[in-house]
Amino acid sequence: MRLKRKVAMALTSVVAIGALSACGSTPSKTPAASGPKKLQIFSWWTGVASSKALNSLIGVFNKKYPGIKVINEAVAGGAGSNAKAVLASRMEANNPPGTFQVHAGGGTLLSWINAGYMAPLNSLYKQQGWYQDFPKSLLKMLTVKGNIYAVPVDMQRSNVLWYNPAIFKKYNLTPPTTFSQFFADAKVLKAHNITPLAVANHGNWETTLLYSDVLLGTLGPTQYENLLTGKAGTSWTSPGVVQATKTFLKMMQYANTDYSALHWQQADQMVAQGKAAMNVMGDWAQGYFTTALNLKPGTGFGWAATPGSQGTFAMVSDVFGLPAKLSNKTATKDFLKVLGSKAGQDTFNPLKGTFSPRLDANTSLYDAYSRSAMASFKKDQLVLVIGQGAANPGFTQAFENDMVTLLSSKNATAFTTAVESAAQSNPL
Repeated sequence: MRLKRKVAMALTSVVAIGALSACGSTPSKTPAASGPKKLQIFSWWTGVASSKALNSLIGVFNKKYPGIKVINEAVAGGAGSNAKAVLASRMEANNPPGTFQVHAGGGTLLSWINAGYMAPLNSLYKQQGWYQDFPKSLLKMLTVKGNIYAVPVDMQRSNVLWYNPAIFKKYNLTPPTTFSQFFADAKVLKAHNITPLAVANHGNWETTLLYSDVLLGTLGPTQYENLLTGKAGTSWTSPGVVQATKTFLKMMQYANTDYSALHWQQADQMVAQGKAAMNVMGDWAQGYFTTALNLKPGTGFGWAATPGSQGTFAMVSDVFGLPAKLSNKTATKDFLKVLGSKAGQDTFNPLKGTFSPRLDANTSLYDAYSRSAMASFKKDQLVLVIGQGAANPGFTQAFENDMVTLLSSKNATAFTTAVESAAQSNPL
């Protein structure tokens, strides 16, 4: 009964967001891909690196299936903030795209699965040999009651602190491994009129990601995971969560004041140009550094795990599935075959700044940063990320709304109380 209530509330939240998005405009009447000649793919990959990577993947598909025209219906908005709303309205109207991007985990993907909007892919996995090609820990996040529903195309790490090597060298600083060291470095940087931490929050998800990393570094992976999965005995009002919230607010005191107006790439650019020393962002930032700015890992930009999160891989994986209500599923299945293939992933990921989660991925295709991330993925504890697949849409939306209030009020106690209430209303 609790599961049914959880699914219903999460799906209601997704559809409600889609309805709000459509207010004041006429919804698109673009028909769903129903034949083998056309295929709509739906994503939020519109940035320089991600667009180039997606086009390269489509190129691999076109060579293998030249008779199918791919219609790229990407919707701008970091972390899918806009795309998820448009998708929700289309799914509710029984007008799904051929396939669509979603994050792995117990968030939106689980809502679509439990609501009956997704078709299982067990036979495709068996046919392609994917049960052996991907880590079991990842496939578990895509499986419900023995059925697997999505194909992962990339793996990303969110607990990354990016820094400007020249600035750190000039002031004899080292990447902070603890929060106390972060604040010590920040004081030095601020004294020299350098913004210590570049922050963007135009999409209202970036500060949630930063907070998630601070929470992970404060609680440790086990307590963090217990909290996000709603394990009995955990609470968002616990001393550890309150402490993480206060640390987050203190970090924001060392950030640029115009963060609400900036997109995530602009915060990365501040670090690249030496206007700021550090930035916390997922490793899609690496794709921006290398593809858009032509910077070299180690010299143009440096990286480290966010303070306190060493030995943990906070994962974000983009996955695609098979909408159950498509009248013809052949083209989608063909696209998924390429999406999950070694050739497709080794073409896509080096350009995007991510890496292939396949166990046989060609590591020689990746740069120094991606190889280090791949090594961490294989040995470190995996955890999910708030706003990036970890929790149901109802909780995520409430959390991000509470984050807006926190940034304004600076009241840690009020914030944790509000989030605990959201967790009770949207069971994790």
